[in-house]
Amino acid sequence: MTALVAALQSFLDTEPVVALIEVAQAKGSTPREKGAWMLVAPKATFGTIGGGQLEYMAIDEARKMLGDARTVSEERKLTQRNREAVLHKGEGSGGESSTASADLAPIGTADRPSRWKARILDIPLGPEIGQCCGGRVELMVRMVDCALRGELVEAARTEDARRPHVYVFGGGHVGQALAAAFGLLPLRVTVVETRAEALAGMPAGVETLLTAVPEQAVRDAPAGSAFVVLTHDHALDFLIVAEALGRCDAAYVGMIGSKTKRATFRSWYLNTAGGSEDAFSRLVSPIGGDAVRDKRPPVIAALAAAEIMAAVLEFSS
Repeated sequence: MTALVAALQSFLDTEPVVALIEVAQAKGSTPREKGAWMLVAPKATFGTIGGGQLEYMAIDEARKMLGDARTVSEERKLTQRNREAVLHKGEGSGGESSTASADLAPIGTADRPSRWKARILDIPLGPEIGQCCGGRVELMVRMVDCALRGELVEAARTEDARRPHVYVFGGGHVGQALAAAFGLLPLRVTVVETRAEALAGMPAGVETLLTAVPEQAVRDAPAGSAFVVLTHDHALDFLIVAEALGRCDAAYVGMIGSKTKRATFRSWYLNTAGGSEDAFSRLVSPIGGDAVRDKRPPVIAALAAAEIMAAVLEFSS
């Protein structure tokens, strides 16, 4: 189970009464696109439709619906108790009850009270609500029943399966920092290492692969993958990068290092590894650019993560 699916499942398991807010239409400049969604419980939320006053208004409307749902639930519990009391009384007096069963069927879509039906909010994003996006958003707010809970989890699984793959070769200081930075992004991240100890302590949701032949991971990766190479061994870096540059369907190939390391790799790649200038031109090295001269691992990771995310999004668009 991936981090997204696990987090969603945990939220749904913890919150028995939940409303779904979904962006049904988005026109002009809006915080999120059509299809974006979030879940609202009485005291918690999951996901976002863009924040700001738009989201606050939607959450308020969803919690009104939750209050109505809880009222309906209490009414049904009271009816249940009343029916059980009638049955108990009938049994005690030896009479027969006209009630066939004390069980109540769950409220379905057709027989829910009108105050519990899906609600549509048509909201202009202007000064009226304290936002200046200028667009217009149509939101659908509805209760989450058992069927919809299953659909949401399945949709999360599908979304996870579509996430771009990023392979980080090397679990050293920068590799650890990159794994942490990627953990906040909609990516499927695998850290590949030849040393078991370097894979210890990786963030939750990051996959690990211990192998004596890390370049095999490049061969096995799906199309559109990103490869960022920063092992403890320059010769190993060169082998992995050469393999990655052989993938014309790679979204990104990057190698940590200096201009000198890049030049050394170029000479080896062209003269020994049989590479071409065209393939070499696709190599990003140093990763994260050279606009910021700061070699601290978290800084390199932040710059590289932004660079790699932009590359995979451009590739998939």
